[in-house]
Amino acid sequence: MKFINDLSDDAVLKEIGNRITQYRLNQDKTQAALAKEAGISNRTMARVEHGDSVQASSIIRILRALQLVENLDALIPAPAVSPVQQLKMQGKQRQRASSKPAKLKKEAPWSWGDEE
Repeated sequence: MKFINDLSDDAVLKEIGNRITQYRLNQDKTQAALAKEAGISNRTMARVEHGDSVQASSIIRILRALQLVENLDALIPAPAVSPVQQLKMQGKQRQRASSKPAKLKKEAPWSWGDEE
C-alpha cells in the first residue's frame, strides 16, 4: 500500500504496523525480543503491529532497534528555503508564519440614510 493523503489515520497506522512486522520477521526477531531491545512493553509492541495508536517515541524506539531511524529523512525531508526568503532572513531562522492580509470588501459609500 502506498501512503496517500486520502488514507484514514487508522489505515496509515495499520500499514505502519504491517511494515514494522515485516521488518521484524525479516530480521528473525520475536515481538518480545524486539520490544525488549526497543525498551517498550510487549503490549505496546503488539499494539504497534496491530495498527493501534501509540506514542511516537515508541515507534522511534522500534525503528532504532530495527536500524531504520535514518529512513525518517524520507518521511519528513528537510525543508528547502527559497532564495527570496534567505535574503529576507539573512541567516536568521524563521520563527512564525506571516498572516495573509484580509481582503477589503467594497462597501457602498456611507450615508445618513435619509437621502432618497
